[in-house]
Amino acid sequence: MYLITQWFGIFLYDENGIKNKVLFPKDPEKIAEKLLKIDGNEILLEEKKFSKDVDVIVNEKRLQKIGTYDPDDLFFKKTKINPEDFDFTQDLIHNASVILAEKKVGKKLESEDLQIIQMVNALDDLIQTSNLLSERLDCWSVLPTPKYKIEPFENLFSTVNAEIKRLEEQIESDVQRIAPNTGNIVGSLISARLMSLAGGMERLATMPASTIQLLGAEKALFRFKKEGGKPPKHGVIFQHPLINKASKADRGKIARILAAKITIATKADVFTKRNISDDLKYDLDKRIRNIRNL
Repeated sequence: MYLITQWFGIFLYDENGIKNKVLFPKDPEKIAEKLLKIDGNEILLEEKKFSKDVDVIVNEKRLQKIGTYDPDDLFFKKTKINPEDFDFTQDLIHNASVILAEKKVGKKLESEDLQIIQMVNALDDLIQTSNLLSERLDCWSVLPTPKYKIEPFENLFSTVNAEIKRLEEQIESDVQRIAPNTGNIVGSLISARLMSLAGGMERLATMPASTIQLLGAEKALFRFKKEGGKPPKHGVIFQHPLINKASKADRGKIARILAAKITIATKADVFTKRNISDDLKYDLDKRIRNIRNL
């Protein structure tokens, strides 16, 4: 038996033709829901029912758990299923595709790494605001000012700093949940900033170590390419104490090693979901000691 899923329904075939079928409702919203599940590599309930008591051959990788995956089988190439034969119009798939695109965008916007990026951006805005308020309070405090005039400003400054602390704690919690390996290697705040600079965890996981090493140093890199001089050795990862507390001679070497470990950690967080941070930290510490002993 052959199991074929189309945008408008699911069909069970043998060599003689259709043996069974389930057509989706002629409703763009419901069709979009089915397509969203398929796009997410889910197996539909109807597909499971069709494959429950029979051996099926399938042409989609997501269905290989319920059947034999053989996309090169000639049957799939010669079998054409026309939606018009079942009264499904092109307008219907068009409307469903529009809804599907909206749902995918909404789902992407809900993803946790994009929420972290927004928190990092908000944190940076609040830090800048706190610095400006601090400077203003310093200037104001040298004047003989009545308490009632300056107190509201002081309260605002305190509120901004409290929100900075709350955001930092939330970022710490979220990073440890979705990127535990990366967070344990470089810390949650640096991990979040790398995520923000890369545009998401998946993009960060596909970047080479040399790119990760320089994330956040784009202006310095552009200046080097335009004007010459010394190229930057590190970007935001300079905030890590292994680098900023090292001697200037060792910083470049340590940055390369740390970036390589971040690359491995992010791939584990995104693809394998295995916790390998202890092994990474052990090897990282060993290599750092070797550099310092040279």
